Amino acid sequence: MFKKILVTIDPAHKPSWELALPKAVELAKASGGVVHVLAVVPEVPSALVAGFLPKGFETDAVKDAKTLVAKIAETEIGSSADYRVHVVLGVVHDEILKAIGRFGADLVVMASHSPDRVREFLVGSQADRVVRRSPVSVLVVRG
Repeated sequence: MFKKILVTIDPAHKPSWELALPKAVELAKASGGVVHVLAVVPEVPSALVAGFLPKGFETDAVKDAKTLVAKIAETEIGSSADYRVHVVLGVVHDEILKAIGRFGADLVVMASHSPDRVREFLVGSQADRVVRRSPVSVLVVRG
């Protein structure tokens, strides 16, 4: 089965971890695998925007996210499965795809909103981008 499961969460969006984490843990327990919990802090999109943010904003955002993701993982996973927490800064779908190779993941688990044509047209779906480009299977969990 799956030995290295990458589960992506957005700590600011509770449904992302309420849906995806239990499924990843269930699969890891069934196969004796490890859950790699990944959160991506989005980069500041432009130098113009960055100019309005305090110095060290991105570094502080990553540090705060690490604390929050570790707390979520401890609460939601605890000792029920072996897990590792990872927080990176970057473009969300790009960082997820990089993490697949970095952790040797053989499955990605992620939550996704119900389809919304307007949102997808304007910004696209992170899950869709990962599904289309992933070299491994992707389980998209919907609420």
